Parts: sequence; C-alpha cells; structure tokens
Amino acid sequence: MRVIDSNIALLEQKLVVLLNKLKDNHLVISRLEEQVSDYENRLEALTSKHEALKVENNALQVANSLLGSNESKATTKRKLSALINDVDACIQHIESLE
Repeated sequence: MRVIDSNIALLEQKLVVLLNKLKDNHLVISRLEEQVSDYENRLEALTSKHEALKVENNALQVANSLLGSNESKATTKRKLSALINDVDACIQHIESLE
C-alpha cells in the first residue's frame, strides 16, 4: 500500500504542477490577446492617418499647381513625401510585430 500511496502522492504533485502551468499559460495567452488587440487598434489608427495624409497631399499638390511656384511645390512635395514615408515605416513596423 505504501508504494501505491507514494505513487498517488507523486501523481498529485505532478498534477498540481501541470495545473499551475496551465493557469500561467492562460494568463500569458490573455496578455498576448490584449497586445494583439492593441496593435490592431494602432494599425487601424495609423492606416486612417495615412489615408488622411494622402488626401491632404493631393489637396496640397493641387493648391501648389494653382499657385505656379516651382520652388514651393518641390519643397512641399519633399516634406509631404518624407511624412508619408515615416507613416509607411510606422505601419510596416506594426505589421512586423504581429
């Protein structure tokens, strides 16, 4: 009987360890799901910001073409292009985190 009792005690200990690991895994999964949700929200915000910047860029290009200043057009285009590239880089960074 002692062998059986010791085997049962050993099984109980292992079961407790496994249950603790299972609980820890559920907590980790929960945290990861929250992170994924946060990253999805960030991506959505950046995507909408990117689209707004595209629209603004087009509007500024039209305005510059109406003004006729080649120098201001080139400067504005360079600044907007740099801004759009920064937003694209941010979006790619968030996508790589997923």
